[in-house]
Amino acid sequence: MAKLTIVPTPVGNLEDITLRAIRVLKEADLILAEDTRTTGNLLKHFDIQNKMQSHHKFNEHQTVEQLAARISGGEDIALVSDAGTPAISDPGFLLVRECVRVGVAVECLPGATAFVPALVASGLPNDRFCFEGFLPQKKGRLTRLKELALEERTMIFYESPFRLLKTLMQFAEHMGIDREVSVSREISKIHEETVRGTVNELISHFSVNEPKGEIVIVLGGLKEKHKNKDI
Repeated sequence: MAKLTIVPTPVGNLEDITLRAIRVLKEADLILAEDTRTTGNLLKHFDIQNKMQSHHKFNEHQTVEQLAARISGGEDIALVSDAGTPAISDPGFLLVRECVRVGVAVECLPGATAFVPALVASGLPNDRFCFEGFLPQKKGRLTRLKELALEERTMIFYESPFRLLKTLMQFAEHMGIDREVSVSREISKIHEETVRGTVNELISHFSVNEPKGEIVIVLGGLKEKHKNKDI
């Protein structure tokens, strides 16, 4: 039976791709790529010459029905994003939802994603956590920060290096300067780094050390002793 296969790709080191992912990409009738140039480099590295088609946030609303119909018609389609697992803060959810709606088989391969290594390396509790992805840039941002100030679980955010200091300062304002936090950047790449400390300590660190690369923030949850105090 033809199906849609979600294929995670490396977030940094190309050796992080699985043998199964390589096989699926080689066998697919079509590879949907967030950016065909980025994916083209990956496919070339592994000598994969299958046909690609762009599938990104600007066109996915218009194409999901057609793509689901193609799978129903017998085509095996693989979906990749630029890095990591598709649909996790990347295009993919709309296509998966449409395939599920019309009864098309969907399979997601296990593999690379940025937030899991960042969470594990943070040293913060990881038995219970919530993934927030990117905070709203403008509308709804402060409202969401105020809500998350009461969250007891460890929280995970994706952030741009250009907005990291602003976000940490907002954490200080709404969660307190002593809240534990970990910032990981360039995961699985040559310059991978994790900086841990309080929100205030990381503000000081990144004020003199300009952050570069893809950023994952892991923020400690509200502790019991602070529940009834002003943050």
